[in-house]
Amino acid sequence: MEKTNNTWTTRMLTEGAICIALSIVLGRIKLFEMPQGGSITAGQMIPLIIFALRHGCVKGLLVGAVYGILDMILGGYVIHPVQAILDYPLAFGLLGLAGIFSDKFLETKNIGPIILGTAIAVLGRFICHVLTGVIFFASYAPEGQAPLIYSIIYNGSFLLVEFAITLVIIYLLKNFLTSDMTKINKI
Repeated sequence: MEKTNNTWTTRMLTEGAICIALSIVLGRIKLFEMPQGGSITAGQMIPLIIFALRHGCVKGLLVGAVYGILDMILGGYVIHPVQAILDYPLAFGLLGLAGIFSDKFLETKNIGPIILGTAIAVLGRFICHVLTGVIFFASYAPEGQAPLIYSIIYNGSFLLVEFAITLVIIYLLKNFLTSDMTKINKI
């Protein structure tokens, strides 16, 4: 697959739409919900990260941002326009950073690109949520605890589990996702 080409094929657009739809469905299956927002889902980030790993960073950023906007529209919690941007299109858009390793993901049977790509992607999302926690939700921090520490612990608690779920599932799907990509891409 060519990652430097900025054109979108009909196949890529369709795959992006399917990944967004799957993420919406998986995001609605909540295994655990945090009291002030955030949840452990049935793998909401998986399709978005897979798309980025297959098609590259730029396309992954766009598909993730579109998902973030739809997630916000379909039930997001918004108290300020900047918080809305940070928690939804930017946070989920940054999942596209996994695409930095798209060439290595497709070329190797090694799990390194999956681990690194997923870790960088989830770290980008984590940073966005921590920022909104510090800027907009500091009042939830227990008395005597710094809002930054509270936000790191709060957001890290569910995103670490989401990261683990995402990593395991993408690893298990890797052989299927990369098997004879030349034939699949010609369809």
